Amino acid sequence: MTGGTNVSCCNPRILLTLLSVFLAGAAAGALGMRYGLHAIPQKPGPYWKEGGKDISLQRFKRELDLSPEQAEQMETVLDDFVLYYQTLQTQMDEVRASGKERILRILNAEQRKKFEKTMSDLQARRLR
Repeated sequence: MTGGTNVSCCNPRILLTLLSVFLAGAAAGALGMRYGLHAIPQKPGPYWKEGGKDISLQRFKRELDLSPEQAEQMETVLDDFVLYYQTLQTQMDEVRASGKERILRILNAEQRKKFEKTMSDLQARRLR
């Protein structure tokens, strides 16, 4: 070790390398989100399929060793969550419909046809 004040974190080569690694990671993350996560179709509807809440509750009981009182409280929380999720989903559907209606009101007939086709194409792509 030398007695000098050579601080390696201020070395331009090290800073450039760190910046390159950071930017490469950001780009990889962005591409992963764009082509990976967003390619997964989003399914509307309740969070749990029929009977799914009961299966989850049974699993929580078993894996977390819940007391009967805790299991009852857990079931209440899960019921509240499902109701809240369904309410939010309904509100989101209403907002989408309202926005679409407002857009259609400002378009002429030809533009409406193009808009409807664009929306159909987007929905078809989401379902793939």
